[in-house]
Order: sequence, then C-alpha cells, then structure tokens
Amino acid sequence: MTPRIKVIIPAFNEEESIGLVIKDIPDCVEEVIVVSNNSSDNTERNTAKAGASVLKEARKGYGYACLKGMDYIAQQETPPEIIVFLDGDYSDYPEQLTQLVEPIIKRNIDFVIGARVKRLREPGSMTFPQIFGNGLATFLMKVMFNSRFTDLGPFRAIKYQKLLALGMEDKTYGWTVEMQLKALKKKYTYEEIPVKYRNRIGVSKVSGTLKGAVVAGIKILTWIFKYGFKR
Repeated sequence: MTPRIKVIIPAFNEEESIGLVIKDIPDCVEEVIVVSNNSSDNTERNTAKAGASVLKEARKGYGYACLKGMDYIAQQETPPEIIVFLDGDYSDYPEQLTQLVEPIIKRNIDFVIGARVKRLREPGSMTFPQIFGNGLATFLMKVMFNSRFTDLGPFRAIKYQKLLALGMEDKTYGWTVEMQLKALKKKYTYEEIPVKYRNRIGVSKVSGTLKGAVVAGIKILTWIFKYGFKR
C-alpha cells in the first residue's frame, strides 16, 4: 500500500522559485501545501498557478508557517502517513523526496533528515555562518545527547503521528533543531540521507543578513542547552 504523503513548504516572498519547487515534487505526493508567511509578492498566486494548496500565516516565523500547515492537515478527514518539509527557495532538490521517504516506507524509520554534505553542495550554497552553526550545533548534540546528526537541514520527512507526538512549539528559527532534539528525547529511529544543495533563488531571510544569522544561532543554541540541562 502506498503511504499518503503531504509536503509543507514555508515561503516568504518566493515568487521566482516556488513554481519550480512545486513542479519538481514527485507524483507520489498527495498534496503540496505552501504556507505564505506574510508574503508581499506573487508567492501565493504562483503557488496556486502551480497547483498547490495556499495557506496564509501573517505572523512572521518559520515555525509559525510550519505549525499553520500542520493545523490545516489536522482538520482533514484522512490523515497522511508521512509529512515532508522543505524550503521554497529552490535550494533543495525536491525530486530527492523519494529517497528521503524510502527509509520510512521500507524500513519503518521514524524520521529522516536530508544532510547537505559538502561533496553534494554547490559552491556558495551555504554561508560560513550556516556551516559553522550547523557544525557547532550538531557537535553539541553529539556530546550532550549522543546524537548522530550532522546537519539541521530543512529537507526532512517524518511519520505524521510521530510528528504530532513531538508537540512542536517553536515559532521561528529553532523549529528544525527542536524537532531533532525532541526526536532524540523520545528515542525515535532516525537516519540522514545525503542530499544535493544549490544556491537559492533570491536572498536568504536568515543567513543572508548578519542579524538573521546571529538570532538564528542564539535560538538554536538555546534549544540545545535547554534540553541539555533538562537531562
């Protein structure tokens, strides 16, 4: 039996890229849900034109957008088996979604991260703050939680019921690390799949500015130390 898969894409002013992202998502996906995070451009119109569902979240924040997508799915009569998250800037390769969900479907793994390994990254696709922040965060997770994560990549797949059980709450930059920390705490089975990564279309709202990089870094470290002291 083919599992029901839904994709959630947070998007803030991604009018140039969102149609490309949606087009490259494999046909095995039942529904693509784009959450416009207070976009002021044609993101919403281009999403609808590409055939995806459009939601609006006026409160700015990556986590707010993801939670909006989850709330929408919770209202549906038949829940999916798998949820996939990816970005709307075309830095991920949506066609690799089949590789991401394969461990869940074939080996009953709970949670899969798309790891942006150096050999598969396009030059310049990750900034120094991103590389440093990912390295520091995953190192601390290894030391404090015996984690095997090497990346906080946004391209990820998780069993829907397992996602609900995490009780996700972060509204902004800490969403990805919160998911990984809570999955570790609940002893979910997890894997990383090496994925390709390219230069995004447009300017990053986080790593593209010093303020965004610093705030994101603080938020990520806060989650890690919060869980470290809990232990």
